[in-house]
Amino acid sequence: MPVLLVTSSSSLHDSVVPLCAAAGVEARVCADPALALASWHEADLVLVGAAAASAVAALAPARRPGVHVVGIAPGDAVFKYAVELGAASVIDLLEAAEWLVDVLADVGERASPGRTVGVVGGVGGAGATTLACALAQWHAAHAPALLVDADPLGPGLDRLLGMEDRQGVRWEALVETAGRLGARALRESVPRRDHLGVLTWSGLRRRLDVPTVRRILPSAVRGHDLVVLDLARQGGPALAELVDRCDDLLVVTPATVPGLAATARLVADLGRDARAGLVVRPGGLSDADAAQVTGLPVVAAVGHQRGLAASVDRGLGPLTGRGPLARAARDLLADAA
Repeated sequence: MPVLLVTSSSSLHDSVVPLCAAAGVEARVCADPALALASWHEADLVLVGAAAASAVAALAPARRPGVHVVGIAPGDAVFKYAVELGAASVIDLLEAAEWLVDVLADVGERASPGRTVGVVGGVGGAGATTLACALAQWHAAHAPALLVDADPLGPGLDRLLGMEDRQGVRWEALVETAGRLGARALRESVPRRDHLGVLTWSGLRRRLDVPTVRRILPSAVRGHDLVVLDLARQGGPALAELVDRCDDLLVVTPATVPGLAATARLVADLGRDARAGLVVRPGGLSDADAAQVTGLPVVAAVGHQRGLAASVDRGLGPLTGRGPLARAARDLLADAA
């Protein structure tokens, strides 16, 4: 059952139920708090009417996420019962109906967030953007994936995937919006091809707005099985913050003396833990050398991909059929899972 509404108020019923219908989610309305306990843990979202909050709190239901107290101009006294229930918020429908619509839009989404994988080049030209695209393409063949462009000086991920003409929301539009963005709304608004979505810029003048990223990423991971961040190597404090938000970090580097030296400095600045791994491109040094110099384990080695440039130029993206990129994407995502 998606939504449980505990109330005997006809006005609250008439305010909430139409919002549920508009969001396309089923709502069960229960006037008796005792009877509501039977569905307390089955519902994806529990809305407790302000007038019923004291009676529900007296029953001491087990705490769970996704509980909100709702009312029309609820008084201050209701906050005491909201705390006893472990409610996430008290919602005044006169002021926060739009917020509730966004919450309802996420009902039925995954109970736990998707996985976030960051990809960064240890040195310029290492192929981090290519790997990020390949990871998102591989996963999108089976489930929703979002590729997030966090490198303002990059080529534009929609261009690499042949999606630059697809309609959808870019970073510029999100910066101009405020408030919470639902997971479903984000998934359906960005440029998409089947299960693959991409969030990037539309113009040449680009700047990564960190507050917007903080607001958008939680919705991204609620609405997708996999979120891949293509990170800017010289991103400063923003890079460190985004890395901290990743479940896994892949650092791409050529196995050369200059490449590994630069990568070692980047890794030292980021101070990553065991969740970081090295993806090695061809060079004169061994995987053991790469691990020793950088302090990171080698989790994949990606050889040269024949026809890569032609594939991107044709709008197919870097991942086409079999090859080193496909094998690396498969193995890396299997390890992350």
